[in-house]
Amino acid sequence: MRFVIENFGCQMNDHDMEKMGSVLIDHGHLPGSIEDADIVIVNTCCIREKAEQKFYSLMGRLQRAKSKRGLILGVTGCIAEQEKEGIFERLPFVDFSLGPSNIHRIAEAVERAAGSARTFAFGDNGRSLSLTIRPHNTRTGIKGYVTIMKGCNNFCSYCVVPYVRGREESRESGDILAEIREMADRGIVDVTLLGQNVNSYNNGSDDLSFPELLRKIDAIPGISRLRFVTSHPKDISQELIECFGTLRTLCESIHLPFQSGSDRILALMNRGYTASEYLRKVQALKDQCPGIALTADCIVGFPGEDEDDFEATMRLMETVGFDGVFSFIYSARRFTAAASLPGRVPADVAHERLSRFQTRQRAITLESNRQMAGTHAEILVEGQSKNSPDELSGRTRTGKIVNFKGDRSMVYKLVEVDIIKGYANSLRGELSKAPGR
Repeated sequence: MRFVIENFGCQMNDHDMEKMGSVLIDHGHLPGSIEDADIVIVNTCCIREKAEQKFYSLMGRLQRAKSKRGLILGVTGCIAEQEKEGIFERLPFVDFSLGPSNIHRIAEAVERAAGSARTFAFGDNGRSLSLTIRPHNTRTGIKGYVTIMKGCNNFCSYCVVPYVRGREESRESGDILAEIREMADRGIVDVTLLGQNVNSYNNGSDDLSFPELLRKIDAIPGISRLRFVTSHPKDISQELIECFGTLRTLCESIHLPFQSGSDRILALMNRGYTASEYLRKVQALKDQCPGIALTADCIVGFPGEDEDDFEATMRLMETVGFDGVFSFIYSARRFTAAASLPGRVPADVAHERLSRFQTRQRAITLESNRQMAGTHAEILVEGQSKNSPDELSGRTRTGKIVNFKGDRSMVYKLVEVDIIKGYANSLRGELSKAPGR
């Protein structure tokens, strides 16, 4: 049978989709499209209300397709975990539902559905087998993700992750290193390590710490670029900071969510740090690795946020000079402590603050990109530019997109370019002609 996986959410969801696809192919199924698939799987996210709304809208359309074509329809991911058996009450036409820790059972669920048996699996059953799936037959190109841990123990007051992804569980370092060696042998050169809070990897264990794991990966031949997401500011150690600028493969970029610049709001969020503590860690990163690219997440309109709190957030953004920020209006999530907090910010006020924040951050990003004109960069070429069929596109080690004229033979290779202009979302480059480059 042919299958298709419709995906919502973050890089971790993208990688879970790769894993499920690999398991299904191992069991004789073939990738298809939404138009010809016999099996449609919707991999969900419930971190924000908008993603949840999109999911239910899609399910309405798929119900009509199911009634016409008789396809097998399954739900996986965070909404499956959040709703549990209730998903069948709300969506009675669904054939199976698997939480994130049970996606290793995807082929079994499909087989049972084909025999008219409904399947659901939620929560953890001992060590999560889903953590160790290697998507050997769905990886393409030169970039790949590797899950090193799952879950979170922090319980930020706005975040549903501990409830739908569970508590922290780290994968054995030997298994991670073996997978990355396999990836290198397949020609993958750019690896991103995934976890809800990678800084807590193997806390309380006698296995490798996160900085030790990075050093081991750094020694693997064939790997050129190494990244990781996501870091919690309160858990980033000096040992980890010292890896930047010293490890050959570790790229000069980090995603470090700050969420708010107000100490009062940070306390209500249960983030475990103050704005000044966050700024000290940012400065330590900049001192250790000059030119490091910093990106972050920020929530605007959290319950109780007043204008002074918001201005503190704006000041922190200005002080750091982020290369980019993913910013959102607060979205109340079921089960979380923040959902019952008083002081809801009116929608029009929250939207106005978000607009102000994003306008200023766009200007900061543009200025940062413009300042790169006249510099030199190593580009990992990813393919044809989205802007022009006559150009190629790739990324710097700091994650910035560069468009330039080049030959198709350069795709999936490292090339040297001179940056000639910076734009709002990308850079313009030309192949370097300087001797020795």
